[in-house]
Parts: sequence; structure tokens; C-alpha cells
Amino acid sequence: MCTDRLPANALLTNRRQNDNMSLPTTICSLPVFERIQMTNQTNALMSVSDKTGAVDFAQYLSQQGVQIYSTGGTATLLRTANIAVTDISDLTGFPEIMSGRVKTLHPKVFGGILARREHVGDREQAATHGIPFFDFVIVNLYPFAETVSKADFTHADAIENIDIGGVALIRAAAKNHRDVAVVTSPEQYEMVKVSMQANGGQASDELRLQLALQAFRETSAYDAQIQGYFAALQKDAEPFPPKLTFGFEKVTSLRYGENPHQRAALYKTPGKPGATLVSAKQLQGKELSYNNLMDADTAMHLAKEFEQPTIAILKHANPCGVASAKLLHDAYRLALATDSVSAFGGIVGANRAIDGETAKLISTVFTEVVIAPGFTNEALEVLSAKKNLRLLETTAFLEPPQKTLEIKVVSGGVLLQDKDLQLDDTTAFKVVTKRQPTEAEWQSMLFGWRVVKWVKSNAVIFAKNEQVLGIGAGQMSRIDSSRIAAEKAAIAKLDLKGSVVASDAFFPFADGVETAAEAGATAVIQPGGSIRDAEVIEAADKHDLAMVFTGIRHFRH
Repeated sequence: MCTDRLPANALLTNRRQNDNMSLPTTICSLPVFERIQMTNQTNALMSVSDKTGAVDFAQYLSQQGVQIYSTGGTATLLRTANIAVTDISDLTGFPEIMSGRVKTLHPKVFGGILARREHVGDREQAATHGIPFFDFVIVNLYPFAETVSKADFTHADAIENIDIGGVALIRAAAKNHRDVAVVTSPEQYEMVKVSMQANGGQASDELRLQLALQAFRETSAYDAQIQGYFAALQKDAEPFPPKLTFGFEKVTSLRYGENPHQRAALYKTPGKPGATLVSAKQLQGKELSYNNLMDADTAMHLAKEFEQPTIAILKHANPCGVASAKLLHDAYRLALATDSVSAFGGIVGANRAIDGETAKLISTVFTEVVIAPGFTNEALEVLSAKKNLRLLETTAFLEPPQKTLEIKVVSGGVLLQDKDLQLDDTTAFKVVTKRQPTEAEWQSMLFGWRVVKWVKSNAVIFAKNEQVLGIGAGQMSRIDSSRIAAEKAAIAKLDLKGSVVASDAFFPFADGVETAAEAGATAVIQPGGSIRDAEVIEAADKHDLAMVFTGIRHFRH
């Protein structure tokens, strides 16, 4: 089949510099060329919501002989700066209507963007209808995410900030990036200037392709923000629809990922974020790493589980010490006592503002990050001596858990699930042994149950009162987790007599209960649900242990 288009790799890098540029009319065999007169005029369409740097960039374009077409507020801004500008309505012969809802949706605009410069038919039609070719489309979108992030926004505000024409302009320009440079952010102005200076007043092929990629990312993220807003309006909306996109916004690049050879970056969810780890304020310390952020998030969520002043010390995604007390510094001492060796280089999460006394204790141990709802002046003075210690302040500790999805990548796709943030209904817990737990055992079990859900599976912990005594994490068998937890307590010289055991999933055999009894535990809390539950309960009764089934599992991988 014949065509009057150039092959895709035949980019015309000097499109405006040769009035007598020869173009092929066929590529069936050897190309036959005809002389087509092409204009030297370079044109730009500029319509921006974010007007940062717009005047300076428009002045540069004007100085390079670029004719600027614009709309509404952008045109007014440029004229105020004495920059020559042509209204889009003058080009189209049609005014802006419906309070500015319809401005650029016109063939003379989109024809000038989508026209293929190497296509004879497109050029002839453009000439017939008086359509100028647009070489630059400078557009950024209505601030939808920012609008719905405001406390006092209305649904009408949200609707009016759904951009229609801007998205269409960006997509059209990105589609025709062989001929059009699409600029969607003030951050791109400088790179466009540099490219124009090096390429005779035009953007390079490479930059146009790069800008097109960024443009499609922009419109994709924008649509994701809008669909997320509409989904939130519907209480019964399907959380896992057939097609799902996320409009995550980049916060910063990280030095590397879990290891130095892995690239990494931090993104935030769009819309109203609330108080989160990502919105936390860093008060001091060096740049946060991927691992710092992962551990800090777990430390925050774990400490947030409790009403009493609580300290959680994390290391490699697992707690190595957790305790609650009336005073925060006492909670820190108890948490550190669980495993002071593993706490070296760890992350500290606190559900109360760090005071001076607690800060003095923290300063005696090499710590990577402290995350808390605040820091007193005395604490800041003490911790400022640790220049590399990162201090994160967030009020997320003071807010109820936010419903959110957890995303994990697998080969060829992703897994999505609700993040395990729910507080279990303790009234549904069931005592299954002959002996009822004492009040002290109940207190210890409820404390341990909230901690074990943040330990990597298989997870077993020993706890007493409101202190974790030993932690067995991430083992392939539950009996190994039980033994390791008991051994950890022995190494720390913590007495397990009268302690309780919490397990994130059921004990498949009675040996886990046997190990708990041998270590000195007097009660066990676990989900239940094993086909050998009867044997496990019998073993608990044999050792006079109280056992509670929660009916809910807390695996964590």
C-alpha cells in the first residue's frame, strides 16, 4: 500500500529553516519530491493555570520571534507584561463561552497541533483553512488535586477544576511530538530554552519525545486523581475495579533502594493526604533512605496502636522492642531492654512528643530515625548533638487509622490489599481453655496481640504487663519462632515466668504451647482455626494455661 508520509524515522529536524524543503509524495519505491512552500513563522499556544515563570518564558519566546496565542487569564497576564499575544478567539473567530468552559476546542487550534508537517494533504488543508502550525503547546492543568485537598472545598469546586480542553491540548501535542513540543510544567521551561538555543529556535527531537512522555504521565495521573475522588464519593464503590490507575506524585528521588545497586524514589498519594509519614516534617538529620522510610512507617503504625505512652524500636522491618508506661522515658527503657543489641542502628517510634528525659536515653544508643508527634525544646537541644540523626514530626499518631491500600509488585503485575490497620473487636475473643485468664494476663495478651501483628510471619512474642520480652520473627515454622522468642528473652535476662504468648496465626501443633509453658508463660492468645485445635487446647489445659482465640489472623509478609 502506498502512502504520502515519510517513514517514522525520517524526522525533519530543521522544519522551519528551508522555505523550499522538498518532501516525498510516495514511498512505494524511490521517493518523488515536490516543492512545497513552508512558513518560517514559529507559533506557540500558551494557556497555564500555574503561572510560575510564565512571563519570563513567554518573553524569551517572543524575543526568539515566536508568535504566542493564548486564552483568558494567561493572555491578560502576558499583555500586562507588554508581551505581544493573539487571543485564541481571534484565530477561531469564536469567543470563549460558558464562563470559560469552552475556549480551545476548535479545528483551527487542534488542526494546528495535529497537522503532520511532512503530510502534503495536511499542509494543503491547513493553508486552505488558515490554520497556523503550532510548534509549542505550553499548557498545565487546573489544580484538581490541590482543590480537593482544601478543607472547605465543595463538590462544585471539584467539578469546575476538572480540565477538559487542557488535557485534550496536551494529548494532541504529545501525539504529534514529531513536530510539537508540549510543555506541561514550569520546571521544563529552562530545558526548552537550552534546547532552542542549540537547535535554531526549535526543540530537539530528543526533547520533544521526552516532553511527550512526561505529558502522557501528567494526563494519566490527572485522570487517576479524578477517578479516585469520584470513587471516594461512592461508599459502595468497587475497591478493585477491572482497571485501576494511581496518580502518585513524586516527592523526591532517594539515594538508592534497599541496596546501593537499586534505584528508588518516594511518591505521595494525590488529593487530601492528611497526616502521614510522607507528610511528616523532617526537623534535622541527613537524607532519609528507602529502608529508613519503610521502618519508620512500621514504627509509627505500631506505636499508634496504643493509648498509653508507647515506644516501638524497629530494625529491618521488625520490632525489636515495644513497651508502654505512664511516662515515655520509662517506656523507652523497657523497650530497649527487650533487645538492646538489635536496637543499635534502629528506628524509634513514639506516640507522644519526645521529652528531654527520653531524648537523653535515645542519645545513648546509635539510632537512625526518631518519629513522633512532636519534640520538646529540651529534646531538640539534646538530639541536635547527633547531627545525622533524622527527626520526623507528624500528627498522624493523633489521628484515627486511614483506610488505604497496600501494593506489592510481583512478576508481571501487582498485588493489592487493604492495609491491616483495623483494631480488632476484643469482645469477640473467646476463652477456649478450662482456666479463665486473670486480669493481668488479659492485659498482657491484649498488649501482645497488638504488637504481634506488626512482626513478620511466622511471628510469636512473649509479653508481660505492657512490655515485650522476646520476639521470634519471620521463621519458616512457628515452633522455631517460639524457641527464638524464648531464647531472645533469655539473652536479655528477662524473666518469662507469668508472661503470655501471642501468635499471629494458629499453632498447627501442640509443640508451640509446650514451648510456651516450658519457658514460663501462663497464657496464650492466637487466632485458632487449626484442624488440631483440640490437641492444642488439650496441651494448654494440661499445663494449666489460659488460652484465647481471637478468630482473626495477622500474617505480615
